Amino acid sequence: MSPDAGHVEVDGQRVPFSNRDKVLYPAAGFTKGDVLDYYMAIAPTLLAHLAGRPLTLKRYPNGVSEKFFYQKQCPPHPDFVRTEEIWSRSNKKYIDFCVCDNRATLAWLANLADLELHTSMSRVDEMANALILVLDFDPGPPATIVECCEVALLVRGILGELKLECFPKTSGSKGMQLYVPLNGGATYDRTKGFANALARLLEERHPDLVLSNMKRELRPGKVLIDWSQNDDMKTTVSAYSLRARERPTVSTPLRWQEVEKTLKSGKPEQLVFEPAAVLRRVKRYGDLFAPVEELHQELPNLEAAVS
Repeated sequence: MSPDAGHVEVDGQRVPFSNRDKVLYPAAGFTKGDVLDYYMAIAPTLLAHLAGRPLTLKRYPNGVSEKFFYQKQCPPHPDFVRTEEIWSRSNKKYIDFCVCDNRATLAWLANLADLELHTSMSRVDEMANALILVLDFDPGPPATIVECCEVALLVRGILGELKLECFPKTSGSKGMQLYVPLNGGATYDRTKGFANALARLLEERHPDLVLSNMKRELRPGKVLIDWSQNDDMKTTVSAYSLRARERPTVSTPLRWQEVEKTLKSGKPEQLVFEPAAVLRRVKRYGDLFAPVEELHQELPNLEAAVS
């Protein structure tokens, strides 16, 4: 990657890139150029989780402390940026979504201050299929990611009884997410129903810890299992994406040993990772989320399996 005035060259493509020194994370002094550098360094790993998926942009043109906006319609773009036309039920029209299949597109997104990368749970050539089931753990203060770890381990136990593997990651914000790879022909009705039933089962078994109801007044001190994310019109933040927090945290895949260790220690800061730490982790452990793209699993009937 070589810079020139107003552009960077990425894999033979001349990518518009301006204001490299603009600070986007004031508390950390993390600039637009730093965003580009991280995304270029993590690209060999990150692109496996972006490729082929419609992307919803979340742009922070003046940094994380200023206004942001979501963008589904892909803005004017260079020829190397792939777009795919997808029907939107909520908008009742076709929308041209960006699809990030290459490093040049990733650099172009960094130039747009698209700090967070939110993808569909489907790929563009099979939008009716939910390729993953996602459980989003949202702690209501004073609960933290430590309580999310406890819930994640409980869920893992139930899924293990059903012969299903699952993979944890930090949200990069205050909670955690658990991915169940499917990579088959599961419908969203199926994944949403399964996730809802699983959340209600955990709530029934652990009412002082787990919540399946979305009402905010019920959340303090508990962990909401947000099952509603499993919908064809919703997105989830990609593994290895930056988050627009005070500091440049990253949604980071975890090892189960780290989940157990954090629960035991009670120290939520153990699961906060910024770009340099994430790059070191990938060098050491590889892509902990690789199985999410590769593993084929089928959802059983939850009620029958645990009754």
